[in-house]
Amino acid sequence: MADLIDADELKQQAQDRFTKKVALSVAVYAVVLAITALGGSNAMKDAMLHQMKASNLWAYYQAKSGREYSTKLTLDRFDFDRSYLPKEVGDRADETVNRLKQDAERYGREKDEIKVQAEAREADRDLAMKRDPYFDYAEVLLQIAIVLASVAILSRSRPTWWISLVLAAIGTLLCVNGHTLLLKVPGF
Repeated sequence: MADLIDADELKQQAQDRFTKKVALSVAVYAVVLAITALGGSNAMKDAMLHQMKASNLWAYYQAKSGREYSTKLTLDRFDFDRSYLPKEVGDRADETVNRLKQDAERYGREKDEIKVQAEAREADRDLAMKRDPYFDYAEVLLQIAIVLASVAILSRSRPTWWISLVLAAIGTLLCVNGHTLLLKVPGF
């Protein structure tokens, strides 16, 4: 006669399968959490790096603006003083005036180029700042999902595990959105 399986043994096997499923889901949650934490960390580093680059460029812009202004003042002063100079000195002054005008124009062009670069770094910073909240909320949801899955193992509660699955799915979607910014979630 075939060995009869005890009802308690069947129940124990079902509980072991449940425990293995939940433990596997916890492992998956942990991997997604690690990816999310890395994305959030990188988003903040990118934001800070681009902010520093933008600040440096704006300081350079200010230096060029100061040089441009100073050159224009010198040019104005030179034009004024030139009317008091003797003719032979005035001819050499034309060379200086032309050089000062070229310098002022060059400073203006360089200043405009620097402004474009600084604004681009600010746009990169803003993009990184838009990504960060998605990673923050994803991390929280994945951590809660891990805790609930652990509770589900201890209490052998399937509803608790299902709740952890839902939270982990939402956290995963937020992580993906943090990387791609496909959807704009209000309040983020």
